[in-house]
This record gives sequence, structure tokens and C-alpha cells, in this order.
Amino acid sequence: MNKTIQILLGSVFSLILLYVILLIPDQPDPPAIKASEKPFIWNQNEQWQQLETQYLTNRTENPEKLDSVLTKGFLEMAVLLNQVKKDSLTPDDSIFKKLEVTFFQLAPAVAVRQHFKEKYLNLYSEIRIAVKHKSRNWDMTDSASRITLYRLLYGMRAATEEVLLQSDSLQFNPALFVEETPSQTPFAELFGIKVHSGDLLVSRGGFEVSALISRGNDFPGNFSHVALVHVDEKTGIPSLIEAHIEKGVAIATAEQYKQDKKLRFMVLRLRPDLPDMVKNPKLPHLAAEFALDQAKNRHIAYDFKMNFADSSSLFCSEVGSFAYRKHGIQIWKSVSTISSQGIVNWLNAFGVENFVTQMPSDLEYDPQLAVVAEWRDQETLLQDHIYSAVMDALIERANSGEELNYNPFLLPVIRVFKAYCWVMNQFGSVELIPEGMSATIALKNEEFVLRFQKLRKITEEKVEHFRKKNGYMPPYWQMIQLAGE
Repeated sequence: MNKTIQILLGSVFSLILLYVILLIPDQPDPPAIKASEKPFIWNQNEQWQQLETQYLTNRTENPEKLDSVLTKGFLEMAVLLNQVKKDSLTPDDSIFKKLEVTFFQLAPAVAVRQHFKEKYLNLYSEIRIAVKHKSRNWDMTDSASRITLYRLLYGMRAATEEVLLQSDSLQFNPALFVEETPSQTPFAELFGIKVHSGDLLVSRGGFEVSALISRGNDFPGNFSHVALVHVDEKTGIPSLIEAHIEKGVAIATAEQYKQDKKLRFMVLRLRPDLPDMVKNPKLPHLAAEFALDQAKNRHIAYDFKMNFADSSSLFCSEVGSFAYRKHGIQIWKSVSTISSQGIVNWLNAFGVENFVTQMPSDLEYDPQLAVVAEWRDQETLLQDHIYSAVMDALIERANSGEELNYNPFLLPVIRVFKAYCWVMNQFGSVELIPEGMSATIALKNEEFVLRFQKLRKITEEKVEHFRKKNGYMPPYWQMIQLAGE
């Protein structure tokens, strides 16, 4: 009996000792590469307030007077745009500021007179093409180039979507065709858009971490994921090569890509006039075939460190950049930087070590790439804005010193579960804790998701209350305030 008790006590003691050992926290690796830039800040709250006030005034304005104002405004924009197209301009030329201000000033009137909506969207596409063409001669490592592109491409997208969100019914063509860019590679159709082998699809996922990736940047954006398109020359069947946190690099069918929750995506294509493309117009297809072959013939884990210089593991941006680099083209002319200390701390808690890297949103500003088309889910555009506003509010908290914590007493249990997941990963199984993610990171990720979901629910209620009380949808700057209160 005494021996039995001794064995029992010994077993209990061993379990307690193991539990205590498993309680020892990880020592996260410090950032390997830090950014020394400054995050872009609009610092235009007064202007956003004026635009909202103008919108409220326009709602009671004589419709014919508003139409006259808009007709005059579009003519002014046409003159400015024509000047941009003709002249040789540096990124700090004052005309770009005029273009931005005039475009924003049109938005409150277009939001009321919705029959001008398509004209406004087409104007944005024309400006985007013109500015992208001008950027071909700019130094993309210069901050003035980056800021001008961001203010116009991202800023004007924000203005167009404010217009869309103020319509009585969110009915609009989800596909916005931008620039017809020739390609000699095989093609297929995706979401009603013709895509070619070698095209890059930047998208925004509908998950909490997607919001952090898209907004956690010196230039907060709309996109969180990159996929490389491959189209089979014989069958015309498209495949998407992409890296997922859950399973590393994988190949998706068009149907699987559509089913994976998307709030938006944009089609980017290598310009056909680039010297390497003139020599070999099939280069994008060769890059896509290389990526497809890599995904089929070797297991490529997800790169949580976001080190685009190391191809042994790949995060989503690396899939495209690695394939193109192998064929002599370095996409992301200007690297992405993450300088905000709060974002650095939170991303470091998720295992990120490199803060000079390649972020999905920044691919839009690469002058080597043309924007072919953009697609937005009309049913979830509002959700997209709320997610971003919630993330911006959380980033403010992160920058004020708020950390991602977790329940340390759960760590031993999750570590045991992680060991199980690791074993199953070796047999090719996709488990709840992915390969490369530690138990501590898994707990912090869960804490982040719960925190995000709680704030998102509160913000959704506040947005709906605002809409019912005021009779219009709160603009984005108001959403951030509602989320941050």
C-alpha cells in the first residue's frame, strides 16, 4: 500500500514538475532587421470634417445646382489630368496636390448625386494609370515618390469607397477594369476578370490577422495577401500558388481561391515594355511555372520571420518575388518598412523578425507593374472598412504601450497540444497550431483574435447606431473614432 502511495505521489510530483517546467515562458527573438523610417500620417482631420459637413449640406442642396458643380469639377479634373499626362513631372510637383484635393472635394457631391458614381470611378482609374506611368521615371527609394503614389492611389481609392458606402443600396459592379495591359501568356477568367499566367493577385482576407497585415505598415493599405497565377498552356486551367500560415506554400484551384474569404483583390501585371519582357514575353509564365514546380516538389513552410532574402521558407509576398527574382526581375522596387514601435512589438509577438520586408499592399506602387483590374465584394465593403477601423484603433493602443498578453497557466497544455500538432505536421496534416508557430505565439494569436472580435462587435453596433441616428453611414475617419472610444 505504501509503495502504491509512493508511486502515486511520485507520479503527481512528476506531473507538477513537468507542468512547472512547461510554464517557463519563451524568450522571443528580437527583431533582426529594424526599419528607421517614419510612418505616413495624413494629419488631415479638419479636412475630413469639412468634407463630411459638405456632404450634409449637399443632401439639402438643389439637385440641379449640385449637378452643375459636379460638371464643373469634372472639367477641372480633366484639365489637371491632361497636364499630368503631357508634362514631365517630379513626384513633389504641386499639380499632384491639386489633383488630390480636387478629387476629394468632388466626393461629397457624388455621394449625393449617385448617377455620377461611374464617372467618378472611371476618373480614378484614369488618374491611377497616369500616375503609375509617371512613376516609371521616379526613384522609388525616395520618400517623395512613395508618398505621392500613396496619397493618390490609396487616398483616391478611399474617396471612391466613401461614395459607394453612401449609396442607398450597395449595388455596383464589383469589377473595376483599369488598364488594358497586353500579355502573351496563357489566360483564364477569375471573378469575371481575364487573368494571365504570371499575374499577381493582391487580396484582402476576411480574418483578423489579415487586418493587421494590411494596416500594420508605414503606409497602411487595403491588401493582406499575394497569390501568383499559373494558367496551363494546354488546358487553360488556372492555379493559384500562395503561402498560408496554416500550411505553407500550396496550390489552389480557381474554385478554392474563390471560396477562401476575400473582401477585395487587385490584378497586377508586369509591363510588356520592360527590357526583360521585350526579350522574352513569356517570362511571367516561366516564373509561374517555376513557383508551381516548387510547390509541387518540395515542402515549403510558412516564413513567420518575413525574411524575403531567405527562400528556404516563404511568406505570401515571397512566393511571387522569389519566382520573379529567379528570372531576373526584382519586384517591390521599394521595400516595405514597419517603423511604428507598437506594430513592431505585436508582429514580433507573432514571430516576425524582419521589419524591412515586402508587404502585400506595397506591391501596388511598384512602377514595373500595371494595375489591370480591381474587384470588391459589394456585400462586404462595409465589413472591410470596419475591420480596418478596428485595426487602426488597436494599433493606436499598441503604440501607446498595450501588449499582447496570454493566460500563462494554459501554456503547458498548449505546449503538449503543439507537440501533437508537430507530429501530425510531419505526416502532412494541417493542424490548429501550424508548423513554425510556437505554443506561446498560438496563445497570443488567440488573444489578439478575441480582442479584435470584441472591439469589432462593439464598433459594428456603434456604426449601426450612428447610421440610424444620422441617416448616413459614418465615414472612415468617424469609424476609427467610434472604434477608439
